[in-house]
Amino acid sequence: MNRVGGSGAATLVVLLTIGVLSACSSQSTDGATPVTPAATAPATEVAAKGLEAPWSVVLVGGSFLVSERDSGRIIEVLEDGSTREAGVIADAEGEGEGGLLGLALDRDDDGVDELYVYLTTMTDNRIQRVELQGEPGSLSLGGSETVIDGIPRARNHNGGRIAFGPDGMLYVGTGDAGRPDASQDPDSLGGKILRMTPDGDVPGDNPIDGSFVYSSGHRNVQGIAWAEDGTMFASEFGQNTWDELNVIEAGANYGWPVVEGDAGNPDFVDPVQQWSPGEASPSGIAVAGGILYIANLRGERLRSVDLDDLSVATDHLTGEYGRLRDVIPAPGGGLFVLTNNTDGRGDPVEGDDRLVRVVAGE
Repeated sequence: MNRVGGSGAATLVVLLTIGVLSACSSQSTDGATPVTPAATAPATEVAAKGLEAPWSVVLVGGSFLVSERDSGRIIEVLEDGSTREAGVIADAEGEGEGGLLGLALDRDDDGVDELYVYLTTMTDNRIQRVELQGEPGSLSLGGSETVIDGIPRARNHNGGRIAFGPDGMLYVGTGDAGRPDASQDPDSLGGKILRMTPDGDVPGDNPIDGSFVYSSGHRNVQGIAWAEDGTMFASEFGQNTWDELNVIEAGANYGWPVVEGDAGNPDFVDPVQQWSPGEASPSGIAVAGGILYIANLRGERLRSVDLDDLSVATDHLTGEYGRLRDVIPAPGGGLFVLTNNTDGRGDPVEGDDRLVRVVAGE
């Protein structure tokens, strides 16, 4: 299987690194990771607008595909910024935080692009594989099949982020669906990171024989990404105390609901960064050029973390575009950020929601 994705963001890395080096670090006294505002603001340009509660974005050739949570639509964003409907995921039921959520792209052995979609149905959360037809600019959805079902659903805590790892396996972030005990239940798919083959089988080298569970003790995983050395990161919604950035290890337990944030309990893995949910509540994440980028909903900011020093973070775009749901590397440098102001919790302005390119200044 060949993974399909964008290139790095070297130009933007230079810009944001300047911001990191120029800013004076703020010190945390309450256990939160120290965060600095960037001294240099990146330039931005709106690549598309008029999206409705968008959740995830993937790059397909010269176009983007965006999932709309409530409508169940897959929207194609063309190079000129225009949009068109590529298709509808009929089984998606938009309710609360559920609906059409994460997207991931794969290419089968015959060179056919396949779109993986995470969706909430009337009975569960599941993943479907959909054949992509046509060329960028006129993409449409072909036949579909269910890869996995039975993931617990609720009005909230549905997880939803999916991504192919460097090992070719599909990783799935799930939520506890409002049942915190599920996160510690090895027989539940809720409150976990799952790992499976592209066909939905359990890999033979998973931590638990015959189980999709790769890691447990999660409340609501929202972002998944890998560094160039293979280190896996995940962002996670906490409850009232800490949101988290975690380094994910096979078979590890991250503590929810027994602990939240850095607890120093040897039975669980502590996060490498943590913040108050009101400060910067994390959603999608991406790695480019040795920097981890975090799109934040509450707090309305793009956060960067230098992977050579996980002890600090830097904020960008604070309040400029409202709630940020997803972030991906842009071909040739920079990032694309997906806003999320029309989901019922934001304050939309004219043009929302948008796909925004973050580029280096002149």
